[in-house]
Amino acid sequence: MEKKREMFAGENGLQGDPRLKAISEAIRVVPHFPKPGIMFQDITTLLLDHKAFKDTVDIFVDRYRDMDISVVAGVEARGFMFGPSIALAIGAKFVPLRKPKKLPGEVISEAYVLEYGTDCLEMHVGAVQPGERALVIDDLIATGGTLCAAIKLLERVGAEVVECACVVGLPEAKGQCRLNGKPLYILVEPRN
Repeated sequence: MEKKREMFAGENGLQGDPRLKAISEAIRVVPHFPKPGIMFQDITTLLLDHKAFKDTVDIFVDRYRDMDISVVAGVEARGFMFGPSIALAIGAKFVPLRKPKKLPGEVISEAYVLEYGTDCLEMHVGAVQPGERALVIDDLIATGGTLCAAIKLLERVGAEVVECACVVGLPEAKGQCRLNGKPLYILVEPRN
């Protein structure tokens, strides 16, 4: 039997937790952005709701506090909004995974395919050491391409990626299948 690699918080120990409903309701849905047919999940409104924002961070912190994670890697740009708070609370360092030409100094890169082209993530050389245990955080998973690139980048320098975490997960996209077998933890499903 294949182990389920994606876990929704509401099905994994937080059934009926009112914080999940509040988090979901704090995320604004913007129809037809950035193009027709897309129901954009805008987490900036979650950041405006102090309690929902704190609850989001707290749920992640409670999950990762005792997993011996030494690196929280945040994917540009919205992973930067959650990653540093989680890293501070669990005693880990925060490592930004940036778009090309945003980091000064020597970097390593990982290209990935998007539905409309290609992109790339970069990380400072030396930011992560071999054997460090890493968590990758982003706001949303759709196809899984960005998270997959983040995993590859961290593994190339010898890190062990423990899990990927997202606030919103699009279950129909089945992005978890592209995560090289790494578990994926999702707080809420998108609203319409």
